[in-house]
Amino acid sequence: MNPRIPAEPVERLKDFLQNNPTDAHKVMHQFIALGRPLLLRSDLVDAFRQLCDDDEISQLAQATIAGSFQTCQEAVVNHAWIILAFRRRVARWSYLRIHMDTMSVEEVSVNEFLRIKEQLVTQQSNDEFLLEIDLGPFDREFYKLQESESIGRGVEFLNRRLSSHLFEELGKKAEHVLEFLRVHRYRNQQLMLNEKITSLPMLRDALRYAEELIDALPPDASWDATMQELRHLGFEPGWGRDAGRTRETMRLLLEILEAPSPDNLEAFLGRVPMIFSMAILSPHGYFGQSNVLGRPDTGGQVVYILDQVRALEQEMYDRLYEQGIDIEPRIMVITRLIPEADGTTCDRRLEHIAGTRYANILRVPFRGASGEVKRKWISRFEIWPYLERFSVDAEHELLAELGGRPDLIVGNYSDGNLVASLMSRRLGVTQCNIAHALEKTKYLYSDLYWRENDPQYHFSCQFTADLIAMNMADFIITSTYQEIAGTRNSLGQYESYASFTMPGLYRVLQGIDVYDPKFNIVSPGADAEVYFPYTESLSRFTHLHDEIEALIYGDEDVTPSRGVLVDRDKPIIFTLARMDRIKNVTGLVEWYGNNPELREEANLLVAAGHIDPDDSDDEEERNQIKLMHELMDEHELDGQVRWLERQVDKERNSEVYRYIADKKGVFVQPALFEAFGLTVIEAMGCGLPTFATCYGGPAEIIVHGKSGFHIDPNHGDSSAKHIADFLARCREDPGYWEIISQGGLARVNERYTWRLYAERMMTLSRVYGFWKHVSGLKRTETRRHLEMFYALQYRPLASALEQQSEEPTDESD
Repeated sequence: MNPRIPAEPVERLKDFLQNNPTDAHKVMHQFIALGRPLLLRSDLVDAFRQLCDDDEISQLAQATIAGSFQTCQEAVVNHAWIILAFRRRVARWSYLRIHMDTMSVEEVSVNEFLRIKEQLVTQQSNDEFLLEIDLGPFDREFYKLQESESIGRGVEFLNRRLSSHLFEELGKKAEHVLEFLRVHRYRNQQLMLNEKITSLPMLRDALRYAEELIDALPPDASWDATMQELRHLGFEPGWGRDAGRTRETMRLLLEILEAPSPDNLEAFLGRVPMIFSMAILSPHGYFGQSNVLGRPDTGGQVVYILDQVRALEQEMYDRLYEQGIDIEPRIMVITRLIPEADGTTCDRRLEHIAGTRYANILRVPFRGASGEVKRKWISRFEIWPYLERFSVDAEHELLAELGGRPDLIVGNYSDGNLVASLMSRRLGVTQCNIAHALEKTKYLYSDLYWRENDPQYHFSCQFTADLIAMNMADFIITSTYQEIAGTRNSLGQYESYASFTMPGLYRVLQGIDVYDPKFNIVSPGADAEVYFPYTESLSRFTHLHDEIEALIYGDEDVTPSRGVLVDRDKPIIFTLARMDRIKNVTGLVEWYGNNPELREEANLLVAAGHIDPDDSDDEEERNQIKLMHELMDEHELDGQVRWLERQVDKERNSEVYRYIADKKGVFVQPALFEAFGLTVIEAMGCGLPTFATCYGGPAEIIVHGKSGFHIDPNHGDSSAKHIADFLARCREDPGYWEIISQGGLARVNERYTWRLYAERMMTLSRVYGFWKHVSGLKRTETRRHLEMFYALQYRPLASALEQQSEEPTDESD
């Protein structure tokens, strides 16, 4: 569990500490002098640089320490020793304890490292019998990636490793393969193979006879032209709509049986009619199609899912049609029904999704322990007691609507992923998880100080749910590599669950392994029919321009707002986000207020939250709203900043992007962390040059200096200067603005479209379904262990939270 770090850095550090005691003590005492038991990488680097700047240590010491500390991520400190945590590469850690008196070095285990952190935080002796979670032993015989560059390409790895092994052992696995090809049916219609084919030799012979039969037909001859003959050979519909498609599919299978290749296997499975219906879970927030965006817990995830559904339904339909299956696919988005819906449609049980054939939103209420319906909105941090009952009720409603179980269940965020795990377990359906954003890395030391955070955030429930759901999932979709594995200098969101401790609750020695092939990067896009370039004048929503002008330049009576832009000739800096701390909208306003050059170059347009804090039900949002007013008063921004309440009209928002592009403005996404960044894709897709946080997804979306710019939200002064310098350069050289605008458009078209997303998602669901069926990917032992963890840990935590709730209920419901 604790591979040793490479000998050279360790030996260099040991030699330095032993042979240069004076310099060594200066460095270590510099760390101790910071007066904190827990130090981040940035703290260590800044303290070390201070020594170097003051010429307190020799050049040799500077070079040696700098080289040894390249992979050091954090430190635990007391007066007698320091433990340094080295991240040698992604998710591969070692821990070195340095004794202050002797400068001796010893390696400690992850268990010991976590115990010491617990002791420093709680100021209590270690609990010898604290619950420890170690899922590592369950995966010892399971295939894992070895190279960090391969992380997020799990299906490619599985196909390479398992295809050759599987077909080398066809004698042993033949029954599983044939069963897989025979298992597909839609209601009473058998697909692919019937009972006439009982062995692989028979399958090969039947495929050869079928090829001869089909070769005599024109490529566009329908399946019906040979249906009787093919059925007599053992084949049922699903091979192709016409002779040409059918022959291609059969040839792929023959080639796989002869000499399997990962590409052929993936291509063949991509054609197998396996997915006719799917359920998408997203319980929290106000999930609807209008008048919901910007409400608490309601933002990019809703947009993501609605666009996802439209793209997936079309892809499902196209694949079934090409294989000769005339079936309308069904997608159900399952969310919470909120009786007191505040003017939204969230009190409707069933709602058709616009732009789809047969996709719907299915809403099911939360119920308390006594069965009473919870009538009001509940924060995503407080919904944990209701999810188990919700999963059962939603399952019953889903089965009634579909007339049977779905072929794929997709969870979203921590709550949806937990519900997906519970439903998938009961129904025996392939499960996909999409985290969107794991809260654990958003809040510093959120695990160590969970007791302090729990009254507001209830991380004890959420992190437990995350750990269960991510290990129960058959495959996991992420938008970026960083979401899984971080960068050279920072942890990935999923990587943060590899090992951690929640003092007094439990200690995780091996939680999730990011080298697991269940991880796949599939990046979403923006709706191309709405978010298109500002240069496409014939497609523009010009009928909205008067409304947009009033929105941007009107007075405070036009719409709930604050501030009136005095100088209409300036370009506009635009930001659009929820009003919460992580989105850092108030941070951007503060940067702007503190930078005279930026204020001179452009106006600032903010669309976020409410204007009146009393209009919000969310405590964090109310605090941010109050801070926003304080900043506007402090910096006297009412003539240069226009603050609009949340904007929920997608078409109008897209035209706002283009309107600001007409004025040669920019879009800024200043979040402290952004898991992906849909607004970044939207703005770039409209041709608006974009500045976005360097933490999270935007760091991968944007190629710095070519398709936009990265900014560091922790260094507001330099970020504001960067934006001001760009605007000043564009004022002198308008062609530079065009270069960045075109670079952003090219990047989106190349990597971030819903068509590419849907194609990949459908292929993944088939491939993982296949391997789950014919190999050992069911991970039964792990699942049984997680079921125990759920029963003994999660359920008591959720039950305790429900007892704290005092929401009034209507007993008549």
